[in-house]
Amino acid sequence: MSATTDHTVRGGARRIRTLLRVKRPGRLAAEAAALLIAVAVAFPLYWMVLSAFKPAGEIQSTDPRPWTLAPSLDSFRRVFEQQDFGRYFLNSLLVAGTVVILSALIAFLAATAVTRFRFKFRTTLLIMFLVAQMVPVEALTIPLFFLMRDFGQLNTLGSLILPHLAFSLPFAIWMLRGFVRAVPEALEEAAYIDGASRTRFLWQILFPLVFPGLVATSVFSFITTWNDFLFAKSFIISDTSQSTLPMALLVFFKPDENDWGGIMAASTVMTIPVLVFFVLVQRRLVSGLGGAVKD
Repeated sequence: MSATTDHTVRGGARRIRTLLRVKRPGRLAAEAAALLIAVAVAFPLYWMVLSAFKPAGEIQSTDPRPWTLAPSLDSFRRVFEQQDFGRYFLNSLLVAGTVVILSALIAFLAATAVTRFRFKFRTTLLIMFLVAQMVPVEALTIPLFFLMRDFGQLNTLGSLILPHLAFSLPFAIWMLRGFVRAVPEALEEAAYIDGASRTRFLWQILFPLVFPGLVATSVFSFITTWNDFLFAKSFIISDTSQSTLPMALLVFFKPDENDWGGIMAASTVMTIPVLVFFVLVQRRLVSGLGGAVKD
């Protein structure tokens, strides 16, 4: 009996090794493809940072090289010497931070409402959230311009906060709806039995459970708001003190010759807050994208 069992185990192990050998070439091909994609994605970022540290002569050279032996901070010096660059940076932080916080709070409450409550036109409202994502931003820029003009919001940071808040909410609500729905209703009933009010359940129990989803939606809101150029160019017309960081790049675009070193240095500076924000929330982001709340 033991000999038969031993033979069966050896046969099973042999089949497993055979399957592994068969799958190994496919796995290697997948890993090679993933590596090539990662290189293709990372190379523009590497070239941007490299060009920011290159001297002007190397940037304008007709024989570009993927390295530099004489790194220089001249491009960064020109960036930080630009008038009101610090103000542009703070304006971008204010606009992006406000959109992230407001969109997270409103989306959380709205997602809870459309998930936990039954009301008229609930399904229609959810479909409208999807339809809102299909409309190109460029198609709404002119109507939004007249809307901001009528509200007296042109040349203010409010003209940047309100549109980005409106565009980020449908995606955030739709995504958070899945997280709220994944929380068992039995947990809510148990909280009520223990004497918790609806407000306490909402903020002390439900909010921590869906927090990974809030992080995922916040990353989307932060990146789109931080990198915005279209609204900043369209709604901030005369008061440059209300401009954001992407508008600072226009200083380095000149009619006779573009300052590519300054452009790359300013772009590198713009990328740093996004990387810092991503590093701070990366753990929550991974669980949020994978669906952290499970029954």
